[in-house]
Amino acid sequence: MKKHTLAGAALALTAVTAVSVSLTAPAAFAAPAARTSASHRIPFTAATVTAGDDGSYRIVWTAPGTRAVTIRANGHVVARGGAQGDVTVSGLPAADRQWFDLVPERGGSLHLADRLIKLDGAVNFRDAGGYRTADGHWVKMGEIYRSDALNKLTDADLAKLKRLGISSVYDLRMASERTSAPDRVPSGATYNVADVLAGSSTFTSMPTTEDEAVQMMVDGEKFMVSGDTARAAYRAVYAGVADDDQHGLLYHCTAGKDRTGWSSAALLTALGVPRATVMDDYLASNTYRAAVNAATLASMPAAQAKVYKPLLDVRAEYLNSGFDEVSDKYGSFTSYLREGVGIDARELRDLKKDLLVG
Repeated sequence: MKKHTLAGAALALTAVTAVSVSLTAPAAFAAPAARTSASHRIPFTAATVTAGDDGSYRIVWTAPGTRAVTIRANGHVVARGGAQGDVTVSGLPAADRQWFDLVPERGGSLHLADRLIKLDGAVNFRDAGGYRTADGHWVKMGEIYRSDALNKLTDADLAKLKRLGISSVYDLRMASERTSAPDRVPSGATYNVADVLAGSSTFTSMPTTEDEAVQMMVDGEKFMVSGDTARAAYRAVYAGVADDDQHGLLYHCTAGKDRTGWSSAALLTALGVPRATVMDDYLASNTYRAAVNAATLASMPAAQAKVYKPLLDVRAEYLNSGFDEVSDKYGSFTSYLREGVGIDARELRDLKKDLLVG
C-alpha cells in the first residue's frame, strides 16, 4: 500500500448558433496589449474562451441589446455574431496564450483568453480574472493567477510563465510542504512565503472516517478566515495584489483548491463578483484535478479511498463554512476585509479601480 500524506493530497489542492472559423494569422502575442476603457459600459453579461485539445478556441458570449459583436485575434477579425454567439476558431498559430477581443458595436470590449494555463508540471494553474461583477464590471485577465504546487514545473513551463509575465509568487503552504517540494519559480520572479496554516492544529493527523474528513475540511476553511496566521498570510497576498509592481502575481498551495480557493473567493467577493460565480470558480478545481484525484483514489483500498475522497474534493459546504465564519466572527464581509486582512474602504476602491474594467 502506498503511503499518502495529508499535506500532499488533502491540501494539494446561451440560445446560440455554432459557427466554425478556420484561418491563418500572424503569431499571437504572449500577453495582452489592448486595454478596455473603463469609461465605457460593457454590454456583455457572459463571455468565455475555451481552448480545445485540437488547437481550436470556442468563444461564447451574451450581450443583450447588442446587434453586432466582432471577435478579433492577433489584430485580425476571426468571427462575427450578434447579441448571442457561440463560435469555434481554428487555424491560429501556436501561442503561449491566445487572446481574443470581443468588440460590440457600441460600449466597452472584453479582452479574454482561456482561464486555464496549460503546463506540463501543474494541472490547476489558471487566471483569477475574467468574471463579471454584480454591477456590470469585469475582472481583468492577465493580472492575477492561482495554482497548485510549482515543484514539478519543467524548464519549458518556467520559460512560458516568464513570457506570460509572472513576476511575484506567494507560497501559501506549510513549512513541511515547502521543504519536501520546494517551488520552482520563473527567473526574475519574487518568491514570498505566506503560510496560511502555520498556526492550525486542524491538519495534524489523518481522519479515520468520511465524516471526520468532511469536518476537517470545514474546520480548516474556518481557520482560513479567522486564524491568526491565515489572516496574516492573506493580508500579505492582498497587499501584493494591490501593488502595481506585482501584477503578474501568483498565489498557490499544494492542490490549488483550499488555501488558494479561499484566497480567490475572498478577492473575487471583494471585487463584487456574485457568490454563485465565486462558487463556480471554487468548484472548478474538481474539474481541473479530476484525473489526478481519480488516480490517487484508485491507488488505495476502497475503504481508505472513501475516507480520503473528501480531502481531495472541493465542496460547496467547505466554502460556505468560510463565508459563515466571516458572518460569525466579523458580522459582514466588509468588516472581514477591514479587520481580518487589512483592506479598508479606500484601498478597496483602489483595488477595484485597478483590477476592474467597464
